[in-house]
Amino acid sequence: MAGTSGFEASAVSVIKRAVELDGKERFTEALVCYQEGLNLLMEVLKVTTDDAKKRALRTRLGDYMDRAEKIKQHVEKEKEAGKYHEQIHIAADSTHNSYSRTFGRFLDEFVTEVHVEDPYIRNPHQCYNFLRLCELLLGGKTKVKRISLLTGQDQGTAQQQEARFEELKRSLAEYSVTLDISYSSTLHDREIRLNNGWIIKIGRGLDYFKNTGKFSIGFCDMDLRKCHETTVDIFHSKHTTKK
Repeated sequence: MAGTSGFEASAVSVIKRAVELDGKERFTEALVCYQEGLNLLMEVLKVTTDDAKKRALRTRLGDYMDRAEKIKQHVEKEKEAGKYHEQIHIAADSTHNSYSRTFGRFLDEFVTEVHVEDPYIRNPHQCYNFLRLCELLLGGKTKVKRISLLTGQDQGTAQQQEARFEELKRSLAEYSVTLDISYSSTLHDREIRLNNGWIIKIGRGLDYFKNTGKFSIGFCDMDLRKCHETTVDIFHSKHTTKK
């Protein structure tokens, strides 16, 4: 029974988060939480022997399934109309905002190409951020074959910047992924475009994490790293080609 209580407590916590995100119209995040919470409630239902509690659980499951389905239909409708927009506010000094948590849910099996525009992938820590993004692209469901980056170039450190990119190109090639780098001196936009249609615009670009000591919590696990305040806008374009 202790195990059941643990599952139920986890389910309540996750469903509560889903309802909170739902209320903020962060629908794609809410869907992920609803699904996780529903799976946990199903596990509780499997081992529950009390008939009254079973009926109550089935009612809750039905209600949350209905809401999740309505959200899914809404998202698909807005995507089809080219009007989907979701906004996330990352507060100053907040944590649990790694790339995976912030937009990892959009990296599905249809993603084969990713285009990044960020004028500040220049300094070592900024290049490490781009490396972390590349690792995320390789680590999930995606079948990425090409990553392109448009960024700015600091003439004083251009040679070091290019050396980092060349090393990353060689490393990605070992995974059959091509990296294309181009430069612009007038670039201001910051966005990540996935060829499954999702577009992620981050106010600060990839560089929204605060510096930390090399032996401090958050140096390796970016979910534990404090953040600068920024806004993430998520759109969908149905005209983006799947390859």
